Amino acid sequence: MAFSDGFFKKVEKKTNVDKQTILSLASKLQGSNMKNEDTLKEVIQDIAKITGREVSPEKEKKIIDTVLNDGVPKDLNKYLDN
Repeated sequence: MAFSDGFFKKVEKKTNVDKQTILSLASKLQGSNMKNEDTLKEVIQDIAKITGREVSPEKEKKIIDTVLNDGVPKDLNKYLDN
């Protein structure tokens, strides 16, 4: 899946996370098993640290359950238009 510079600009505007940081995280994730709960916890903690946000245990569990049950939307662009 290829993302345009416009996509990265929208993400940066919403999260204050720059394109290079996003690409670095994506590179780290590329070989990871995203169906492994421990891997998902690590990713969630990394993203929380990058964005300066806290993730409660309840929210972390909800995110993990969503990913494990294939509930992540394929078109993320529509969530960035607000």
